[in-house]
Parts: sequence; C-alpha cells; structure tokens
Amino acid sequence: MRTPRKHSTISLSSCGPVKAGQTRIFWGLGKYPAVAVAGLGDASKWDELDEIDGAKENVRIAAAAGVRALVANKLAEIVLEDLEHPQQSAEGATLANYKFQVFKSKDKQTSLPTVRFADDAPGKIDWERGVTIAEAQNFARLLMETPANHMTPTIFADTVKQRLGAAGVEVLVHDEAWAKQKGMGSFLSVTNGSAEPARFVELTYRGSQAEQCIALVGKGITFDSGGISLKPSASMDQMRADMGGAANVVATMLALAQLKAPVHVKGFVPLCENMPSGTATKPGDVVYAMNGKSICVDNTDAEGRLVLADALCYASSFNPKLILDIATLTGAIKVALGDCVSGVFSSSNALWNVIHEAGSQTGDRVWRMPLFKHYSEQMCDHNGYDLNNLGKGKGGGSCTAAAFLREFVPKGTPWLHVDIAGVMGDCSDQSYTGAKGMTGRPMRTLVEFVTKASASA
Repeated sequence: MRTPRKHSTISLSSCGPVKAGQTRIFWGLGKYPAVAVAGLGDASKWDELDEIDGAKENVRIAAAAGVRALVANKLAEIVLEDLEHPQQSAEGATLANYKFQVFKSKDKQTSLPTVRFADDAPGKIDWERGVTIAEAQNFARLLMETPANHMTPTIFADTVKQRLGAAGVEVLVHDEAWAKQKGMGSFLSVTNGSAEPARFVELTYRGSQAEQCIALVGKGITFDSGGISLKPSASMDQMRADMGGAANVVATMLALAQLKAPVHVKGFVPLCENMPSGTATKPGDVVYAMNGKSICVDNTDAEGRLVLADALCYASSFNPKLILDIATLTGAIKVALGDCVSGVFSSSNALWNVIHEAGSQTGDRVWRMPLFKHYSEQMCDHNGYDLNNLGKGKGGGSCTAAAFLREFVPKGTPWLHVDIAGVMGDCSDQSYTGAKGMTGRPMRTLVEFVTKASASA
C-alpha cells in the first residue's frame, strides 16, 4: 500500500551543518516520502540582554522554517515532532502556515497543507495549546489585514459576536445611542466625520469564580485617515490595521476561552472610523469624556487616546483587578524601539515584572517606558480645559500619549498601557510571522500575562 503524502519536520544533529532557521529536505527516508531537517541552533547565542527564552524561540523559528520549506514543495500534509518544546513547535508551524489571500481568485490562491503532531511524539496537550494560541493570533492577523471597507465597525462587531460567541464568550454590541447615554463624548467625537456608525463591543469570559475581572481595552479604529488633521497619502492603506489593539483583545479572549483558562476577563473594544468631512471634529474643538474631564482636540490624528479614554472609564466601572489597554497608538514608539518589541507603560512594578516575563517566554518581548509626572504636566497644564490631546513640548510622543490615558484610570487601579504601533506589521525580527503583512502581535504575550496575573494574589 502506498504511503500517504505525509511529511515531517525534525531536528537532527547528525545531518551536517544545518544552521539555525535553515532547512534541508531529504526525499524517500523511512515511512515519510520527504523529511525536512530544521536547524535549531545554539540557544546560548541569545544572551541575557536579548531578554528572551532562546531555546523556545529557536524552536518556533525551526518549526516555521521546516513548514515553509515543505509548503514550497506543494505538499498536502505535514507532521511535526515536538522539537523538545511542543507548544512552541506548534506556534511556529501554525503561524508560518498562514497566508492572507481572501480576495485572490480561487485558482490563484496558494493551497496550504494540513499540519499535525506526530502520533507517537510526547507533549500532545502542549502541542494543542500552541495550535489554539497561534490560530487565535492568525485570527487577529486576518482582522487587521482585511481592507477597511470589508472590516467596518459593524462588520468587526458581527464577526466577533459570531466567532467568540461560539467559543462561550458573552458578546454585547452597543450602539452610538448607548455611548451617548454613557457620556462618551470623547469616543463619539472621533466618529463625527464618518458615515459608518460606531460600535462598542463588551466581552465577558468567566473561566473562574473570581469576583474581580481583568479588564482588557483595545483601540478599534477600523480606518484612520487622520481626520481633518489628514495623514500623508503614502502608506495610508496601512491604517486599516489601526484596530490592532482591538484585534489583540478579541484574539486573546478567544484563546483563553478555547483553552478553558481559569480566569475572569472582560474586554472593551471601542470601534469607529476617523474620517474627514463637514461633520468631522475640528482642531481646537473641546469634548467631554465619560468621567467629566474636558479635552481640547488639537490634532484629530491623535484619536486613539480619545476612544481609549472613554473605554478606560467604562472598564473602571467594573472595579477590575487590573486594566491593560493595548493600541497602535503612536509612531513615536516605533522611532524609539523599532519593530521588534512593544512598549509598556505600567503603574505597577509587580505587573510590569509579570508581563516582562511573559514576553520573554512567548518570544514577543516588551520594554518598559516611563510614566513620569513631567509628561502628565505637558498634557494637563492648560488654562481653558483639563487636557489637550497633543500636549506641550516636543518629543516623547508615546510617553505623553500614555500620560493622557493615565488621567482616565482611577488612582489605585493597577494599569498597563501597551503601545504596539511598532510591531503592527512588516516586522523584521520574527521569521515565523513573516517580514510582510500584519502580525497580530503581541497577542501570545497577552495570553501568558493574563494567565499569570490572574493566578497571582
């Protein structure tokens, strides 16, 4: 009987000098017609300053390289071994076996293979966990990559309701009338110029009986033109992914629900477009947030902080254990950190330590940024209103943005702000998510963080 076309990615030290992240394909070995040998490399080459678990990261890189090599040979099924870290093997393979081609003609689409775990390999449970997490990240990538006319606030909300509702997450979709009744003038000011109605998605996953929830808040600008403060036309199409924070929150909650994680989490996702029109918010306009603070909108392209302000206020009303907001908030964070790490601002040293360790384990690292009072003074020291959305002074744009958000989190509530503009797309540091396209990062770090933070006292 002819052996089915199954193919394996394995690690062998005896096959010669296969360098880290490189592959060599052997045909006709044993029960598999093709075997891709992937180089794991030396984990010690990642030093302590890299702040990453090198052994696990090397497995992700190797698994991805092996899968891509076999995909290039148009093979129908790929079988992986554990590579000594089954979860990370699954993550690398699943993230690599993804391609956004929704709008390509069927006859021009690349046929992607089935990827599964070797039957006789140990670590099946860990492998399945890795697949679940990586598939959730691929869902975030799909949301971010989809063109804005096919991912409006309404479509995003409907998609989330269908996908997460099926996983056991409670999904409430609030309309503009609800937001107006709540006093969300800051959020609603951003959607003034768009013909698409805003939506506010509220998610609840109760995997534990903990009274206090962990609150996740994600910026959901489904397209950001800059509004009246119009962005340059070059690469403006990338702003279809300005809802990357929302995509991360949604995907994180999807993964937690599918993993049946013992956590109590709520998600808050304000969704709208930022467009220029005769009804758009004008530079210099003053609006009121849910907590009553007045905001002068000096620059309509600094809109992410405006939608997050009201979402943070609303999240705070549930008396959460902690609040984490995540957003493609500032180009300044990419100037500061490049495309390999997310910036984190935290009011809690303990929570910073948790998310920092989580990033090391997942390979999607974070770096702490300052929350000095100096930045708050730049945002709040004004005569005619409480805050300005642009602030005084020059430089430190990601820091002043975080200082603005801090004004909408009650004192005493542990809080983290994660700026992911640098890792939104086209990243050069992770071969398994590819150098082109939207990444869904750092969603795996959020899953790890929520799990660890929920277990802590």
